[in-house]
Amino acid sequence: MSDIKDAVEDVVGKAEQASDRLINVIAVLVAVLATVMALFSIKGGNIGQAMAQAQARSVNAWAYFQAKSTKQTLAESMLDQLLLDRERATGLPPDAIAVLDKKIDVYRGRVERYESEKAEIKKQAEAYEQEYEELNFHDDQFDIAEAGITVAMALLGIAALTRRAWLVWFALLFAGVGVASGVGGFVGGSFHLDFVARMLG
Repeated sequence: MSDIKDAVEDVVGKAEQASDRLINVIAVLVAVLATVMALFSIKGGNIGQAMAQAQARSVNAWAYFQAKSTKQTLAESMLDQLLLDRERATGLPPDAIAVLDKKIDVYRGRVERYESEKAEIKKQAEAYEQEYEELNFHDDQFDIAEAGITVAMALLGIAALTRRAWLVWFALLFAGVGVASGVGGFVGGSFHLDFVARMLG
């Protein structure tokens, strides 16, 4: 953030020293872009925090899913053992068979309950993963915005030093991409330069 402030002060200082119209235009552009970039940076930081939370929730949900899977496996093993015992229990008294049948019902219920709970947990974990992916898409937009505006400000600095008007137009091209990407991130738009996001990622 101090780099942005230094860039603004440097260009504004030059604008005060010269009555050159090009320098004045550059000073205004740098000030506007620095303000826009500050807003995008704040929003991008908030999205980064939300991504970390979504990822943590996803990891926790999958760990919980795994714990339920382990419990289900143990219950299934016990159920298999009880069913095997039941098949071999031809000489047991009726009350012992009734106890065995009751245990079989208990473990069968546990297996079904764990399966149902796992389906719910899986659904929730996948929802957290989807939330993370959506946030990551917007995070990419703010990364592209920051890169585009940073390049634009650097070009405006060079334009101020060399007094080349064409560099201002070239800078505006990068600024336009950066602002479009940042606005897309703010409003939930779909403007996304995949090849730039891959380079920055």
